[in-house]
Amino acid sequence: VQLQASGGGLVQAGGSLRLSCTASGITFSSHNVGWFRQRPGLEREFVASFTWSVGVKNYADSVKGRFTVSKDIAENKVYLEMNNLKPEDTADYYCAVGRIAFSKSAADYYYWGQGTLVTVSS
Repeated sequence: VQLQASGGGLVQAGGSLRLSCTASGITFSSHNVGWFRQRPGLEREFVASFTWSVGVKNYADSVKGRFTVSKDIAENKVYLEMNNLKPEDTADYYCAVGRIAFSKSAADYYYWGQGTLVTVSS
């Protein structure tokens, strides 16, 4: 199983980015897909999740209303649309797969992709 997050980059505050998570060897539709981030000097934190089987999306309070998680069934991809970005959103962003529905805990995810760096300038 391989996961790959992509789409990071440098953006000014107020701007937007869309991250993609691509999987091989696993089908997203049978799992819970999560987005996490790790900001400099801090622990990895939950950003958003998508429980595919019931179509339920969860968001961290810090990103609610600005970030949106979506899926592409045909391409077996999950996206994280990030709008109105703030300097405090600067982090390495990771996608992950687990089986615990609605989970916000990194411990419940067992496949992780490499991160993609998002840098938001003020």
